[in-house]
Amino acid sequence: MFKTRVTEMLGIKYPIIGGTMASITDADFVAAISNAGGIGTLNSIMYQTKEEFAMAIDRIKELTDKPFAVNLNFFPAQFPVSQAEYTEIMIEKGAKIVDTSGHAAPSPELCARFKEAGMVWMHKCVGLRYARKAQELGADIVTVVGYENGGATGTLDIGTLVLVPTVASGVNIPVIGGGGVADGHGFAAVLALGAEGVIMGTRLLATQECPIHESLKQALVNASEIDTMLIMRSVGTHRVWTNAAAKKCAEIEATGASFEEILKIVAGDNSRKVYYEGDLDCGVVPCGQAIGQVHDIPTVKELFDGIIAEATKIIEGLANS
Repeated sequence: MFKTRVTEMLGIKYPIIGGTMASITDADFVAAISNAGGIGTLNSIMYQTKEEFAMAIDRIKELTDKPFAVNLNFFPAQFPVSQAEYTEIMIEKGAKIVDTSGHAAPSPELCARFKEAGMVWMHKCVGLRYARKAQELGADIVTVVGYENGGATGTLDIGTLVLVPTVASGVNIPVIGGGGVADGHGFAAVLALGAEGVIMGTRLLATQECPIHESLKQALVNASEIDTMLIMRSVGTHRVWTNAAAKKCAEIEATGASFEEILKIVAGDNSRKVYYEGDLDCGVVPCGQAIGQVHDIPTVKELFDGIIAEATKIIEGLANS
């Protein structure tokens, strides 16, 4: 029932894309998502040397024979390995799907390299103008997420219900949509809006294979849809789970704190203590409003199979009503 241009182009069973999550979407988690019928996306910035990055791709290929994607991040930052070098490693290792994100699209030269290597190129963007630019540069698929999503919310503050159909009707290439999707209802809704694939991040945090601490998983299961907040408005808005670190960040921002002061709270090292040590108030945790629809911790396969079954039932029910 859910065969789309996205499933055909990516070679996947379900049109479900696992979102790129900093310090979380490692090789093992990516493979679990791909084995469950969707497609996992490796977060390349987790690997600070060419050797580590190459080993991560090898690890995915050991764990699954299913398609997987690799995210290249073009947000301003300093990395010891260039995105062009990452790309060459991907080509050498036979990675066929590249997912890009950032304040701007990759350079025309790198876009041409994707095409020359026969890669499927997906690009994340915040709105229609940016999607059209990506299409012009040769992107095969674009991804947009509404304001409900976790992590970076973009600059336009447009909800999923408006953003997805606006972009889907404004480009010729397939659109992957997300923001607030946690179950079959959200999955069916995003496809009804014109998307041909659905991206999820927050819901995948509460799965058995997700490598975060069990204490954090339980805290997220107990959270409601009002347990997120927006921070970092002054430097790039992020939606995060409401904890002590998030509240402290908002508090100092309100007093005109500098970027350096904000960074002391939102630094990745602090978040990793939450993820891996279970120190729940030490750092911020990107989290979308869909957390209020998360009530259990299934395997990824159980989650995806359940979403598809629920969406099928919903659509059949509407057709017969």
